[in-house]
Amino acid sequence: MSDQPAPPAQSTGESRDNHLATLDPHESGRRFGIRDGISQAVTQGGGEQYLSAFALLLSATPFQLSILSAIPQILGTWAQLISVKVSHWFPSQTTQIYWGIIGQSVSWIPILVLPLLWPEHGPWLLIVGVAIYFTCTHFTSPAWNSFITGLLDPNERGTYFARRSRVVAMTSLLVLCLAGGLLSIFESQNLLWVGFSILFLTVGLSRSTSVILLQQVSELPQHTPSGSPTGFLEFLRTGVSLNFRHFLLFSGLMHAAVLIAGPFFVLYLIQDLHLAHWEYGTWVAAGILGQFLTLPGWGQFGDRFGNKALLSVTGLLVAFLPMLYLFSTAWPFLVAVNFFGGVVWAGLGLGLNNYVFDAVHQKDRAKAVAVSSIVNALGWAIGTVAGSLLIQTVPDRIQMGTFTLEPVSNLPYIFFLSGLFRLIVASALLRTFHEPRQVEQRAHHRLLWELPLVKPLRQFSRRPRSGNQ
Repeated sequence: MSDQPAPPAQSTGESRDNHLATLDPHESGRRFGIRDGISQAVTQGGGEQYLSAFALLLSATPFQLSILSAIPQILGTWAQLISVKVSHWFPSQTTQIYWGIIGQSVSWIPILVLPLLWPEHGPWLLIVGVAIYFTCTHFTSPAWNSFITGLLDPNERGTYFARRSRVVAMTSLLVLCLAGGLLSIFESQNLLWVGFSILFLTVGLSRSTSVILLQQVSELPQHTPSGSPTGFLEFLRTGVSLNFRHFLLFSGLMHAAVLIAGPFFVLYLIQDLHLAHWEYGTWVAAGILGQFLTLPGWGQFGDRFGNKALLSVTGLLVAFLPMLYLFSTAWPFLVAVNFFGGVVWAGLGLGLNNYVFDAVHQKDRAKAVAVSSIVNALGWAIGTVAGSLLIQTVPDRIQMGTFTLEPVSNLPYIFFLSGLFRLIVASALLRTFHEPRQVEQRAHHRLLWELPLVKPLRQFSRRPRSGNQ
């Protein structure tokens, strides 16, 4: 991926306004997408990534952690369905995006204030606040995705979203590290709640900056809703292909398999292994760094060979990641595992998002995003509930003859089962749907040489060496 051009000179307010006025509407919207990503990244790195840690401060149980992960997603995804239904109420897609961003910013107040006012009900009040936040986030999603993808050529979506995701990953990484350091300082003084207060109020203010950025988009495309909107059930029955329905099944079940383990890594790392907040923050940061380094390569891979090929590679690799937590509790090992987890998830997330855009017509894109999200949320909920039940039933010690396996808790077994279910889903369902675009064809074994990290190493090994070097 080529380096980004330097930002235009902004010596005076007048020259800046003139520059914005001369921007092509599509270019103006694409720039907003990148800059809005920075605002989202601050909220994710300094807010969303520490919600589970805040819940532990409030003495949340494993069941409440699973609810914290599942319920807000379900409510938020239903907000996407409502968002599509009421889209004709708004004069433009950007108006709908505007109010969604306002809601996201303001919702950090109840997330922080309600649990601190009534700490005896803290975990449940936190769940309520987070549900409000994700409802507003998902309400914005269909309009945002439809707006941005309408400005992009189908063969540049992977590159654009990879570029945006890379900016998000880098910003989120920096904010995550700063937030971890901030919390560690206040933790050492037994004032951890003060650290969370500063953190959540800051990310709420940061999210509101997207409102200003949105107002600078020139010549906004007008929203033209369909005169006879189709219901979601009718859309699933007649408006999408069998190929897309098989993809939805794969995506939903993969989310279920992943979330068997997902909500409980923070519990394992902080409570079982007693990692400091800065060590936990570094673990999370390693995953973000893996995303940052490989997103351009994944984007180019998806544009060139198709998002189905991208899903085929990453859908199998993601199965083995949680299994590795059985092998060691050494902090450097855990950080390395999460780094490679970030590499794989960068490709899988990009493929899951972009496949939806490719598989449906542009007029149905917002509806397809909402349907995909609710399928994923149902999988999310099933996985988290199944994980919390497994925690209560799976033993923390396995003995076969003279061989005994006894980790610090039963959570590594839960992680292993999550990986096994991921492998079953990928092996059974990846073959049932196909690439909807015309893309370059390669044999699977040759595709491996095109993967991020692998391709640069291969090119480096083939580079001729100079005798003077």
